[in-house]
Parts: sequence; structure tokens; C-alpha cells
Amino acid sequence: SSKQRQLQIFGEMFFVIFILTSALSVSSLPEDLMESRRRVVHVLEDETGAVIVQTAPGKVVTHRGGSITLPCRFHHEPENTDPARIRIKWTKVTDALQFEDVFVALGKQQRVFGSYRGRVFLERAGPGDASVIIQNVTLEDYGRYECEVTNDMEDDTGFVNLDLEGVVFPYYPRDGRYKLNYHEAEDACKHQDAILASHSQLHKAWLEGLDWCNAGWLEDGSVQYPISNPRDQCGRKDTPAGVRNYGYRHKEDERYDAFCFTSKLNGKVYFLKRFKKVNYAEAVKACIRDGSAVAKVGQLYAAWKFQLLDRCEAGWLEDGSIRYPIVNPRSRCGGSHPGVRHLGFPDKKFRLYGVYCFRKYMDETAGGTKLTNPLTESLIKRKSGNSIPVNATNAI
Repeated sequence: SSKQRQLQIFGEMFFVIFILTSALSVSSLPEDLMESRRRVVHVLEDETGAVIVQTAPGKVVTHRGGSITLPCRFHHEPENTDPARIRIKWTKVTDALQFEDVFVALGKQQRVFGSYRGRVFLERAGPGDASVIIQNVTLEDYGRYECEVTNDMEDDTGFVNLDLEGVVFPYYPRDGRYKLNYHEAEDACKHQDAILASHSQLHKAWLEGLDWCNAGWLEDGSVQYPISNPRDQCGRKDTPAGVRNYGYRHKEDERYDAFCFTSKLNGKVYFLKRFKKVNYAEAVKACIRDGSAVAKVGQLYAAWKFQLLDRCEAGWLEDGSIRYPIVNPRSRCGGSHPGVRHLGFPDKKFRLYGVYCFRKYMDETAGGTKLTNPLTESLIKRKSGNSIPVNATNAI
């Protein structure tokens, strides 16, 4: 046993001497060779050549017509990857397993797809930047985007949520309530300058006080409705306030209302001042003569939200409904809460009201945005020789 103990001590001493000798030999290597060894060790520690992608947590927010950067940065392990061999791809997640191509770049070669053409560009803020800029943001741009960076062997992805400042409003057509399947609801919102709202948009609207007792389609195919003041006719009085959810419904066969979402306008909604009230056909002609068009429902909601349009006068809208926007509630203007008042769909031929018109911003100037329209300009020229003025417009 004494002999075995001596052999054990000798072995331990030999191991220590070996480690010290190795350390001395390594420390005495030339500096460039030392750097080479460190790189080799680094590769051996991570043989994947991994691409690590980082995107913004949460969401980025803009409005219709604005510009926004979808942030995405990447780096490689190791970092000596040829930039010309890096592929950057942006897609929009349109459904659980469906993607819409937005942008792809390989080195200096780039391609932009569909409605994003002419509006999406690489930010190019430095090495490792895969961020893209979206200009002239549309309602349809709202949603979830995937940033994928690929080298010869590996790839990694990150996600960015693009949110829009806007307003949610319930909508049903002249035919009545619960008349729209999913696709008809989608079309109805688009026709009113809006899109079907998302669950998060409806939930935010509920937090801001939206209370609506009729169920409506959302963009994901679910049917929901927001209740701020529980009552028996809206899911029982003893249930808590919240967004009621019917779940995902059959898109072709089942019929409900719609919850639409719209954002800022590239134009202005105004109540057309006239000496007398008009029927629907006369309202359409009056707006045209003023160089505008009859406002859509989504445009009136956007004007109420962003222009703070407040007018205690009922007027025609494009869908044949009668509405008016109230920012500062007063008893003679329909109640104690702000909102867009809806008086229904009267007879277009015989009922007389005012009209809300929409005029689009046509050109940008150094001093601001001008409201222009070729028809208006021609009318002004034509009437300049007499004393009859063009119809005045005003938004209070």
C-alpha cells in the first residue's frame, strides 16, 4: 500500500508539471498565433455558426400615412461571415400558418413584394442592421411581422408587431343587424374606409369605454362584443364587464355585425353649410359641387377621433346613414358621452338632412398640407366673374 501511495503522489506531481509546462508554452507563443488559437477555440466551442436575431419587444406604433421602422438586428457566432452571403427576409404573418412576402435582400440584391413596392426599404444603420422602413403606412399594414436572417448554414427569426393609432366602431348595413357573414363584414369595413378590427384593438376600445350589445366579426374570424355596463339583455347583469367572446364561427354560414378599425385621414371631413336640408341624391351632388365626396362612416369616426370634429347637426353619410360626431357632450346633442351618434337609415328620397363631406389632401407644401381638388379650382375660376361664392365649408 505504501508503494501504491508513492505512485499516486508521483502521478499527481506529473500532472501538475504537465499543466504548468503547457501554460508556459502557450503564454510564450507569438501574439498573432495566440489570437489564432483563441479563434479556433471559439469555433470549437460553438460549431453551429449561429445567427442571433434581436427584434423590439412589444410593438411599434404609427398611424395611417406615417412612416415606421420595424427594428431587427443580428450578429453571427463567429462574426467573420461574409455580408454578401447574408439573406434578410421580412414576411407578414397573416394567419397561424400563413405568411405574406414583404421584402428580401441577398447582399446588394433586393426585392419588395405586392402592395409594399415603393414603400419598404432597408434602414442600413450599420453592420448587423436588418431593420426595414415602411413609408405611407396603410390600414392593411397592421399586424405581426417576421424578420429572418440566414447565412450559408443557419438562420434565426424575430417578430415585430406593428400597431396603428386609430378608432374601433361597430357597423351594420341598411339591411339590419346580424346580416353579414365574415367575408361580407370584411367588405363592409373596407367600403367604409376601415378594416375588420383585431381582438387587441377591440379590447383597447373597451378599456376606453366602448359598450356595444351586438356581436360582431373580428379579423381573426372570431365573434365578440364589448360590455362596459353589464345588463340583462347583454349577457346578464350579474356578469362582470368585459369583452364577450363567442369564439371562432363559421365564416360563410353564420351572420353577425362587424367591428371595424380605422386610423388618421389623408384629408378632412366637414359639415357642408347650406341654406336648406337635402335628400341623399342632393347631398351627393352638393359635396361634388364643393370638390369633395360624401364622407364614409370610417372617415367620420376618424375625424371625430383625430380632428376632434364636434357638430350637433345630423347629416348624410355615403352608406345612406345619418350620423353626427360629438366630442363635448351636451344634453341637446344626444346624451352624456362623447361619440358618433347614429340615427339609422332613413328614406333616401324623402327625408332631408345636412351632409358630411370628405376632401382629400392632394399636395404637400413647405408651409403645410393644402386641401386641393381640380373640380373646386375649376369652379372657383368659373365663378370668379360673378358675385356668387362657392359653398363655404367649416368644421367646428
